[in-house]
Amino acid sequence: MSDPAPHLPLSRFKVLDITRARAGPTAVRHLADWGAQVIRIEQPSESEDADPAAGARHGFDFQNLHRNKRAMTLDLKSEAGKAIFMELVKEADVILENMRSQVKFRLGIDYESVRKVNPGIVYGSISGFGQDGPYGPRPGVDQIAQGMGGLMSITGLPGQGPVRVGIPIADLTAGGFLAQGVLIALLDREVSGVGRWVTTSLLEAQIAMLDFQAARWLIADEVAQQAGNDHPTGIPTGLFPTKDGQINIAASGQNLWDRFCKASGLEHLLTDERFEKPPLRSRNRHELNAIIAETTKTRTSEDWILSLNDAGVPCGPVNTIDQTFADPQVQHLRMARPMEHPVLGAINIVAQPNNISGYEKDIRVATPDLGQQTDDILRELGKTDAEIATLRNARVV
Repeated sequence: MSDPAPHLPLSRFKVLDITRARAGPTAVRHLADWGAQVIRIEQPSESEDADPAAGARHGFDFQNLHRNKRAMTLDLKSEAGKAIFMELVKEADVILENMRSQVKFRLGIDYESVRKVNPGIVYGSISGFGQDGPYGPRPGVDQIAQGMGGLMSITGLPGQGPVRVGIPIADLTAGGFLAQGVLIALLDREVSGVGRWVTTSLLEAQIAMLDFQAARWLIADEVAQQAGNDHPTGIPTGLFPTKDGQINIAASGQNLWDRFCKASGLEHLLTDERFEKPPLRSRNRHELNAIIAETTKTRTSEDWILSLNDAGVPCGPVNTIDQTFADPQVQHLRMARPMEHPVLGAINIVAQPNNISGYEKDIRVATPDLGQQTDDILRELGKTDAEIATLRNARVV
């Protein structure tokens, strides 16, 4: 397997990507963006035009998910296909998959099977609800995890009823956690020489993302409720009207509260017995928010954003996504990165959020088409053109 990115931190690692949908590809993307040599493996019978979760292959979602990879087709259900897969395993460092928990065992490509071929392999798995247990065999998708994991019960306006978050947050965080776990296992392997099976699930990731709201229940026996645009515990933090729109203000904690009152001309609230301490401000949040709103709507959003930030009080706009990418700070951060695609031409995709000094994070390789590098990868395994033709005729690739 050739090394397309010798200058990046993960360029020495070879990754086999047999993921589908979004959570697994998200984990792979974290590794690929930092130079890991990724081979994406898909069934020869996959549609060239569509992916069940990521849409059309040349559409925005698929292109954003699968950059910086090479791709081949391989029928893992066939003995010949599985044999080629095991040849790839011998040279690989990592395998990533997010099939239903039992599928990899039926195919004979589970962790115990592949470690017989390569004891140092790090095998990463994402499932819906865990690899075993009462819900282990169930299919899992993001919205189901959002509901089961408690997130929908605390999202939205009070009394509105459960509301999903506007992104597939369980998928995305599970992918991030798996990538983190795989990197930890690779670091451990450098000391122990032993590969590991790293697992997470949409449900585990979603519960972990509850964070302080989960600890609120576990430690304080408080079941969080919907709080809308207010922070659940830090008041005042929320959305307030202005002369020409709305802004977010975060002034929880005594120091920020003092600064906010002085910067907004509300010094009298500092001695108002209803709002003197954080627990009182939380208890009387509706009265406090109404008073603040009467003040904020007298000036423009830009005025408030500038004056409050100058006073050290966090304050910002509420952008639509097009406004976000037009923001000068976002442009400075280069969160839209160009990718040159042979069919689509020059397009922009979402940048990797981490920055590491001394390394660039530009897109190296455009998202491949179905099986685009199949022949090249088979030749790297030593297959002749005649052998490749035989595999194609048999629909193994």
